[in-house]
Amino acid sequence: MPILRKKQILKMTDAEIEKKLNELRSELAQQKSLIASGGAIENPGRIKELRRNIARLLTYQNLRRLGKI
Repeated sequence: MPILRKKQILKMTDAEIEKKLNELRSELAQQKSLIASGGAIENPGRIKELRRNIARLLTYQNLRRLGKI
């Protein structure tokens, strides 16, 4: 999955953002559990990308909640 950009996030509804957050969080949990069990992941940079996308979505979600967007 590519990096989520500002334009893409602004087009999303609140429900879509929640759905995407749940998907990204579950994928991150899977990646972390794979590492914890001693397995090797295909793309180590994927974890950083997932964390950034989650943070980006949460930021825009909070800005909407505060009425700044």
